[in-house]
Amino acid sequence: MNVVFLSPHFPHHYHRFCRELKNAGATVLGIADAAYDQLESDVREAVTEHYRVPKMDDYDALVRALGYFTHRYGKIDRLDSLNEHWLGVEAALRDDFNIVGVRGDGIDAIRRKSHMKRKFEEAGVPVAAGRVVPSLGEARELLAETGYPAVAKPDTGVGALDTYRLDGEADLVRFFDHKPPVDYIIEAFVAGTIYSFDGLTDANGRIVYHTAHTYSQGIMETVNEDRHVSYCPLRDIPPALEQLGRQCVETFAVKERFFHIEFFQTAPDAYVALEVNMRPPGGYTTDMFNYAADIDIYSMWAQMITSGSLEIPYLRNYHCCYASRKNRYTYRNTHAQIMDAYGQCMVQVASVPGIFSSALGDAGYMFRSSELAQIKEITEFIQATEEG
Repeated sequence: MNVVFLSPHFPHHYHRFCRELKNAGATVLGIADAAYDQLESDVREAVTEHYRVPKMDDYDALVRALGYFTHRYGKIDRLDSLNEHWLGVEAALRDDFNIVGVRGDGIDAIRRKSHMKRKFEEAGVPVAAGRVVPSLGEARELLAETGYPAVAKPDTGVGALDTYRLDGEADLVRFFDHKPPVDYIIEAFVAGTIYSFDGLTDANGRIVYHTAHTYSQGIMETVNEDRHVSYCPLRDIPPALEQLGRQCVETFAVKERFFHIEFFQTAPDAYVALEVNMRPPGGYTTDMFNYAADIDIYSMWAQMITSGSLEIPYLRNYHCCYASRKNRYTYRNTHAQIMDAYGQCMVQVASVPGIFSSALGDAGYMFRSSELAQIKEITEFIQATEEG
């Protein structure tokens, strides 16, 4: 099997997907805008061959790279990056080279929030009121129906980039005065705790691994207000959340892919869909999958890709939390004090690259416990600041 992986060196830990593909017998062909000798040794060892392109957004260069790989190795069987930013490029390349996976005719449903909203409704999942509004006048008409506050976000966007909370007419006018030249969707603001339903499906759309997470707040608040963030996979998934998540997986026809579906919990058994991402959850969450269930999700994904299915039993033995720290704060407890108090629970401490720090902090602690109360205790200890 020939598998092309875009940017195997970014994010840093994604080379593990390539490594396990290679271990499973696949020919792993990497494409990146970095020279081979600039790649870390772990990345170089994880790919069969590396092809450098000047820029990853140079589509013609990517086509030439795939043409070269096809000439050298034969038909390309799969192509992926597991990265939301490249979904559209991947779909176009699959069209041009007749590769299995999400194609051009299905990309809008997983990239455009307005299309996601229709699919959620088809799945029978509640959504926030809203629509794409190209003008200030149409936005006012919508907000006359929904009221304030509201959220304005790019119809096609990644994370919370260029996302704004609107609390009144002044915010709305200011937004349209400075709005980037792309389609925006405005939705009623939904108050609630963010949960996600996450997992992996096989070639037939059967879920072979799943979990759920709860978040301290949304990425919009984390980024725009420069807050701490913490999030935690749950040992026990709320039944109503799992039911809605499974309905979404079926309706979106998720096949041979990771999924990350976000919801607001508005009451104990009530959820409103936020968005769907056909990729692993961001940050270091794939590592947290492993620590929470004592599995190797990188190997599981590779085996699923190369065999079409997967039968690996697992148990959610732990809650495994990520808690961020930011350089701008003065903390009550030093790193040494954290490790002295809770080192037995720590599984990883990460120094976060700058491109991710607005969402994930400048440092991230990953720790696990079978007891949710201890997870909350450790999170508070890590994030307690002198400022209070």
